[in-house]
Amino acid sequence: MEVILLERVGRLGNMGDTVKVRDGFARNFLLPQGKALRANKANMVRFEAEKAALIARNDERRAEAEKLKVSIDQRSFVVVRQAGETGQLYGSVSARDVMELLSEAGFSITRNQVDLLNPIKTIGLHNVLIQLHPEVDAGITLNVARSEDEASRQARGEDLTQRDEGFVREVGSILDEEDEDEGEYVEAAASDEGEEA
Repeated sequence: MEVILLERVGRLGNMGDTVKVRDGFARNFLLPQGKALRANKANMVRFEAEKAALIARNDERRAEAEKLKVSIDQRSFVVVRQAGETGQLYGSVSARDVMELLSEAGFSITRNQVDLLNPIKTIGLHNVLIQLHPEVDAGITLNVARSEDEASRQARGEDLTQRDEGFVREVGSILDEEDEDEGEYVEAAASDEGEEA
């Protein structure tokens, strides 16, 4: 289906472009959301008549998005989740979680504006893109950690997903010493039994 774009749509085109898209995408997304019109002579005349108003509305929305970008861009948010030793979360951080986090901070963002292709499933610092307007993006950093203390350590640059090799060696040597002590005990018990016989 050919449509006339009423605003810039990522990976498709700019306002006024006539593009060919799949029927389902046009019927289920572009047309109901008011982002496009079917490409025919009547709609082309309608677009030309409304072009100045559409451009003014787009400029107004872009200006609002630019103001919001100044306050949200490059901010960092802490997300506390349960995770295993290797940093694998017992769940995930989704676009809905990011939206709720931003709403709690006082920003009016919808789930569709959060550009998160796959849910976050590991602890660490993750960059997330927020699409405030088709022409304006803002980037935030999510600090996903098991506790506030770990979040502050991660913010300083510490990698919490790596096992502490010194700790592993120390625990291993303690276990080896216990095995040696157990072996000495078994030998002593065997020699005591031999003396009694």
